[in-house]
Amino acid sequence: MGNPRISNKKVIRKKKKKKHPLRKIFCLIMLIIIVLSAYLAFMTFLNGGGKKGLVATILGVKMSNSEQPKQLNVLLAGVSTDIKTPFTDTIMFCQYNPASQKASILSIPRDTFVGNNTNSAKASDKINSIYGRKGISSLQEKASLLVDEKIDYYVVVKTEALIEMVDVIGGVWFDVPIDMVYDDPTQNLHINLKAGYQKLDGDKAEQLLRFRHSNPDSKGHTTTYPAEYGSDDYGRMRTQREFMKATLKQTMSIKNALRIRKIINCIFDNVETNMSEEEIKAYLPYVVEFELANIQMNQLPGSSTNDYNSIWFFINNKAKTKELMQSINQYLAN
Repeated sequence: MGNPRISNKKVIRKKKKKKHPLRKIFCLIMLIIIVLSAYLAFMTFLNGGGKKGLVATILGVKMSNSEQPKQLNVLLAGVSTDIKTPFTDTIMFCQYNPASQKASILSIPRDTFVGNNTNSAKASDKINSIYGRKGISSLQEKASLLVDEKIDYYVVVKTEALIEMVDVIGGVWFDVPIDMVYDDPTQNLHINLKAGYQKLDGDKAEQLLRFRHSNPDSKGHTTTYPAEYGSDDYGRMRTQREFMKATLKQTMSIKNALRIRKIINCIFDNVETNMSEEEIKAYLPYVVEFELANIQMNQLPGSSTNDYNSIWFFINNKAKTKELMQSINQYLAN
């Protein structure tokens, strides 16, 4: 019979030896993490530090070798694809100046008249019908004429793309202004949102942006946004602008700065745009340091009427539009 103390020591030694390989692997992993973190921190420092430097490093953009990009003029069109002919429910002229770190969002009402003659006006003379009939280039051209500005780029966000993009950035916190209940079985559209600050996923974001008025009550009456907020389409456009602002805030968070590559892939997989990946990369390091208070939000000047063949149109006021665009450009430049 052997000494029990000696055999216990042998067992203990054997157990210790078994732990050594795991310790080595753990130490190696920690060393790799430290080296990679140090390299990321160093490259971020070389790219100017902060979120801008971090995003530039992740994207492989060397800030020291790149020129500051010019002012960005882009047409943003939100397209409903759950009906036979795709209409643009959302049309915005967006501008961003990296030098001044200021931006502008101008909503263009979907019922805006873009025909040649009001006496022979028809529904297809509304700007929201152009994309489905003639494509994005024609819509870009008409929008450019309305604002009297050159629009270099376009971004078309379809229903499916909106849902996925909001989900990719982890949802968007937003203060829903009113209760929203609406159903349209022909489009398989069902909206059911409670008023209040809440986190919206892609599906709820679509409901929010497409709401204009409620289901009719027993007397056939519908409710919409309050007049002080902006009724019907005016209210919807205001909500769209506010939601875009909230989405930018969410996208520019540190959490999403680290997943910027995934966001870019989502854009190119789901969005129709004439911007190249390199062009998008050039702007992103500047965008992540943008202050949301520097966004100026407006609506195309004009008024609504049904005086032309009993069709509701929004008639653009060209003189006021010219004044507004001069004011916006002055704001962006300084």
